[in-house]
Amino acid sequence: MSIVSFISDLDTPLLLWLGLPIDTVFSTQGIMVMLLVAYAGAMWMFLSSAPKVHTIMVSDLEVARRFYEGMLRLQVADVPLHYYYNYEQTLGGVGMDPLLASDMTSMGRQYAGPDGLWYQLKKNTQLHIIAGASRGHRDRQRHVCFDHDCLEQILMRVQTQGIRHKIRRDKPLNFLVKDYDNQVIEFAEVAN
Repeated sequence: MSIVSFISDLDTPLLLWLGLPIDTVFSTQGIMVMLLVAYAGAMWMFLSSAPKVHTIMVSDLEVARRFYEGMLRLQVADVPLHYYYNYEQTLGGVGMDPLLASDMTSMGRQYAGPDGLWYQLKKNTQLHIIAGASRGHRDRQRHVCFDHDCLEQILMRVQTQGIRHKIRRDKPLNFLVKDYDNQVIEFAEVAN
């Protein structure tokens, strides 16, 4: 029994109740419209469930790894799919699928997808740590962020873990933290 004959056997077919003729719905154009609506719904569900990502730029990734995993006890997180497939980085450009590029080497090093460290900050919020910040005053480690909310969450985590810190400024937020090696790490919000 085909779908068309099943629907036409109903006393008051749903499609007729909506005012749509059956032959229009099951035409090529009707099927294409239904597929586009289904695709739009799937993309909306995918993107609305994606975690919020805060990015912090650091002067040394290894020092940052010891701090975030050791002192702050943040759980390592998986790279969100919208970053893994470079959706945000390649809008309008040509991207490379990491699955296809898994055997490729680039300038003598293995291609490893999105660079940096990934941590779970809250239930639907992740922290992305990348290299690139310059060293601070007195050769301090620097962790730079453009998002005030992100640094507030890090500061709250520092305070709940009982880590020695000093707030230097509230707006833009700037505070110092001492790590296990007694190195001072400066957290700085960059006002945009």
